[in-house]
Formats: sequence, C-alpha cells, structure tokens
Amino acid sequence: MTARLLGLTSVLALAAATAQAEMNFNRIASFPVVQNMAEGDDISRESSAEIIDATADGMTLVYTDSPLGVLGLIDITDPSNPAPKGNIALDGEPTSVAVIGTTAFVGVNTSESYTDPSGKMVAIDTATGNVIGECALAGQPDSVAISPDGGFLAVAIENERDEDLNDGMIPQLPAGSLQILPLSDGALDCGMIASVDLTGLAEIAPEDPEPEYVSINADGEIVVTLQENNHIVVVSKDGEVLSHFSAGAVNLDGIDATDERGALIFTERQEGRKREPDAVTWIDPDHFATANEGDYQGGSRGWTIFHQDGTVVYDSGTSFEHAIVQIGHYPDKRSDAKGVEPESVTFGNFGGTPMVFVGAERASVVGVYDVSAPAAPVLKQLLPSGVGPEGYVVIPSRGLLVSANEADLIEDGGARAHVMIFEYQDAPAVYPHLTSAGMDELTGWGAISGMAADAGGVVWAVNDSFYGFQPTIFKIDTTQTPARIVDAIRITRAGHPAQKLDVEGITLDGEGGFWLASEGRTDRVVPHALYHVNAKGEIEKEIGLPPALMAVETRFGFEGITKVGDTLWMAVQREWKDDPENHVKLVAYDTETGAWGAVRYEKAQPETGWVGLSEITAHGDFVYVIERDNQLGTAAVTKTIYRIPLAEMVPAPLGGDLPVVSKELVRDLLPDLTATGGYVLDKVEGLAIAEDGTMWVSTDNDGVDDHSGETMFFAVKP
Repeated sequence: MTARLLGLTSVLALAAATAQAEMNFNRIASFPVVQNMAEGDDISRESSAEIIDATADGMTLVYTDSPLGVLGLIDITDPSNPAPKGNIALDGEPTSVAVIGTTAFVGVNTSESYTDPSGKMVAIDTATGNVIGECALAGQPDSVAISPDGGFLAVAIENERDEDLNDGMIPQLPAGSLQILPLSDGALDCGMIASVDLTGLAEIAPEDPEPEYVSINADGEIVVTLQENNHIVVVSKDGEVLSHFSAGAVNLDGIDATDERGALIFTERQEGRKREPDAVTWIDPDHFATANEGDYQGGSRGWTIFHQDGTVVYDSGTSFEHAIVQIGHYPDKRSDAKGVEPESVTFGNFGGTPMVFVGAERASVVGVYDVSAPAAPVLKQLLPSGVGPEGYVVIPSRGLLVSANEADLIEDGGARAHVMIFEYQDAPAVYPHLTSAGMDELTGWGAISGMAADAGGVVWAVNDSFYGFQPTIFKIDTTQTPARIVDAIRITRAGHPAQKLDVEGITLDGEGGFWLASEGRTDRVVPHALYHVNAKGEIEKEIGLPPALMAVETRFGFEGITKVGDTLWMAVQREWKDDPENHVKLVAYDTETGAWGAVRYEKAQPETGWVGLSEITAHGDFVYVIERDNQLGTAAVTKTIYRIPLAEMVPAPLGGDLPVVSKELVRDLLPDLTATGGYVLDKVEGLAIAEDGTMWVSTDNDGVDDHSGETMFFAVKP
C-alpha cells in the first residue's frame, strides 16, 4: 500500500470508531507513581514507571522504577480507582520485569562501568516483598520475557554503549548476548543458565551485538532485536539460532525532518532510514511486530510485521505518524530525528480480536491495531498516554490495557510519571476530541490558545507562539464527533508567514475577518499588540499598546479578546506593575475612536504557583472569562469559568483609578478535566460560546514539548 492509502485507512478507521457503537478502549484512570513513596519520603525526587506487568489474577500491577531503584506495586482491584501498594527497594537499577503468579522476575543492572557490565535476575514475592531467588547474569540486562508455558525466562544482555565515546557508535565491547534461565516449578534454576552467542550475525558491528528486547511465542521460540545493529534473531528454546536477518530500511515521504523551526511542514523525505527496532512482540507462532524507534542512524517512525524467516509482511510507512499528526500529537522538536518515535509494541487478544498496541514515546500516544490479517492491519484507535510511554501490559481477562509512562517532569514543573489504565468497553471512543482527519492535505496542529464561536456550529481557534513560523487560524466543525478541523488559514503579512506573533485570542470582526490579540514578550521582541486580519488571514492593521500601558507592562500580556459593539475587550493574564495583588486588567479598545480604557478583575489567591486569566468572550448580557492556576494533576485548584455583567464593563481612562467588576462562578472545570480518566491538564486556554449557550472549552498542549500532547476540546451545555 502507498503511504497515502495507509493514511486513508487510518482516517477511515478513526472515523468509524466514533460513528457507531462498537467495542473501544477508553481511559478510566491515571495513577501518579509518586503516590507509591512512603509517608515522609522526599516526593521531589524523580520517579518513573518504565516496564510493567501484572500478577496472574490481574489485580496488581508491577513496574520498574529506575530512578528510585525500586519495584512499584499498584492495586487495581477496582481499575477505575487504582491504589498505591508501595515500593520494594532493590540493590541496583531495575531494567525490566515479568511476572508469573505473584512472583516478579526483575532484571537488575549492577554495572559500575560500561567496560565491566554486570547484572542479576531477582525473583520477588510481590505479596510479601521478599526476595526468593537470585541469579548472576553475564552482563547488564535490558529486557526479560517469560515463556507462555512458564518454563523459562529469556533475558537480553545489552551491555549498553557509552554514548559519550566515539559519538556513541558501536562496536564498544564487551559484546551482549541472550541468556535463557530455566524455571523449576516457577523458581530460578541458576545452575542451568544457557548463554546464546549472537556475535558474527549482523552486518553492522557483528562483533558487538547489543540485544534490546525479547519476546517468546507459544512454541518457545525467542525473537530478539539488536537495535544498534539493525538486526533481528530468532532462537529456539534450546539456544539454537533458527534465523537472523537485517531489519532493513525504508524510504520516508511526507515527513517533517527539520528540527525546531516552529512550523509543521510535512513535505520532506528521508531515504534509506534504518528501522533499528526497539520492542518486539509475537502476534502468532510465525509473525512478530517491531516498534522501529531507531537510534543514531535510524528510526523509520513506524512499525513492522515480520515473518520469522525475515519476510516483511507489513510496514506502516508514515501512516502511523500521519494519524498522530492529525490528532495534534506531533512533537515538532523531534522532527529531525525520529519523529513520533515508536518505541513500544505489545500484543493482546480482546474479544476474539488480535490486537497490536504501538506506543509512540515522543508523541505520548498508543495506537490500537486490529491484526486479524497480519498483512493488512487496521488502525482502530489512538489513545492518549502520559508523557513518554515506555511499557505496556494487557489483561484481556479483565478487558484492560495499561501503559507505563516514564517521563517525570518535576524539574520543569510538569507532569509526574503516570500509569494509565484503559478499559475495553461497548461504547464510543472518547479520544481524540479534535482531529484534522479528512482534510485534503495533511494538517498538523497544536498549542490551541484562543477560540471564538460562529454560526452553524463553527469555532475558530488560533495557535500560540510555539508555532512562531506558522501562526494559524483553524476552522473547527463542532457538529461532527470528534470535532474536526476543516480549514487552516495561515496568518500572513505582505504575502509571507507573519513573524513575531504570540496569538492568544481571536474574535470575529463582524465583516468576515478577525481581530487577534498577541500576548507579546518585549524581552523577545514580540510586541503586545492587536491585529486585524481578513478572511484570508492577511494582516491589514496592527495596533500597538499606548504609552500608559507600555509603562506598566510585563511579559504576561493579553490572553484573549472579544468584541462588544465597536469595543474590543482583552484579558491581561497576570498583574502588571500598577495592579494591586490578585487584580488584573480587562483592557478596552474602541475600534472607531481609538480610545483605550480598562476595568479591573479580582482573581483568586493562588494556593501554589500563580493564578491568571486565559480567555475572555462575550455572550448575551455577560462577559465570560477563564480563571486558572498554573498547576496540574492533584495540585490543580483553580480551573474555572466566571461571568461579569456586561453592564459593569464600562472602561475608565488609563492611568487613574479603575473600577473593579463583580464576578459570578459559572463552572468549576476540574470535574470536566478528569472526566476522561486523565490527570488535570494545566492550560485551559480556549472558550467559545455558541448561539444556544453551549460553551466549547479547550486546553493548550504546548506543542507536545514536555507535555503529553493531549488536547481536551469539550462542550459544556447550557
């Protein structure tokens, strides 16, 4: 299939998922793994959820936490309300885990250097936390798998390279290997460990294989990926190499391969891109799937199904990445390297349907594929994960899919590492809330920062300065489910993409065009300004702030704009130099006379961080604002919609006393922000009110930079 046809398959599958009531995965809960720290522990320490498995009864999740050096446990007796079961300390760095019954087999890295790698396999009774067995390994373990019959473990001994040596290129000895550990009645049998020599097989650095991931099929055959060597090996349970072959390369068309240019442009090409697969999983006795993350010389941005003889049965090409682009999860800052970076792949059979789950680490998305026909997988869903999905476990007996998301952004004030739980339900798919699927051209989007309603169920939205070289007005059709972007109007000046904009608000001008508010940041030479643009997105007029405002401005400028008669009203996000504590300005500009004025608005006292305004829109006899803090997850307190009587919006002259308007709470958005099983997102930034009073609310996903990429776009009915 061509990439275009593959992309069309993805679009149709996504459309079908919401057009009819059928079985779908929906997220039901999120668990921040910091909750597993003991009372009194320093919760500012980094923690992580990396590789994950479940006990045989499916009631306890078991995951590795490398930064803390522990094995974490989560009680999912009620999967919609996961509860902490604490951490089990390990002597070393846990790298992978697999569970039989209630026994967790944990690969532990004890290496003191790259040149002298060491490790061990530790068996832990998860019911008691006791170590019940331990075997020394031939080096540093990276992946462990259990045979379906419970008779043995397979361990990829990677002996990872030093990325600071020779630019991280291999060979760097000692070489890695595959180890097979027999189990006797579920217990380790250290005396019978077999080591499989994988040297001399790959074309790339044959003397230095670096096994990355292992999986075992029903016949006891082991598939192991040699990621840096771009090679795959199939081994019998007796240690015989049955087949081996290059993972190959692909030509990629229609990708964004330029790093951090602040624009989503999918017109570039990469030739001969090595797959360099990371995770691998069997899908039947003859076929396995790989997630082609890539390393220094590769990354095909997709995933592949191989026959175990090396034949490529299916390759996703760019279709997986293109589907992710359409739901706003494309990580622009990774464009030059690996794009969405597929890293994880897992297989499960749900309701008689064989499924492959592909995790895109940098896009924080899980793709759900029906692989009933291995040569023609169908993308059924894209699910929102936490930041940096690393590992999965499927629990078909309970209809559950679980993702472990390793990124802990505490140093950047972002989300903590999470485990997310999805349930296979007889219900429509909840996510995505917004998509550009169906447009004639592949259209990426993100960082939605302001909105305005129009007739016929249309909402107009703008992106902010994250896409500084591609400022855009999006036309959204809210009559479809999910809501669909049907047009993308580029904002231009003199025929070129407009620069030095930080658009945070949009409103209709009543004549087919728009007024835009740019927040601005003078230390980056981005002006605080208003822009009048026509229906084609061409800037026709730019209005800077008057001296009375520039004398007191700070970087926290306009965060929304609305129009009442001839007057534009802009919400200032936070206090400027002349504002009392916890008061901000609502600034007025008369488009006919050019007069400026303002009133003040009293916002909430922040419990942590800061509180500010992020949107303003007029409807009926009121002006509505979004008031929010800058906190997320369990720390979030203020995510609200208030309204102000329009009669009080009478601007006073700048520089003097400004009246303080009254406000009335319309809605606390915290329940809405957790309604889809995720953690509370920080930036609630868009509010558009339709003629019938329906409020459309959206969140800003920060361009998928240190963010899960999730955009919530939902309706609050009157």
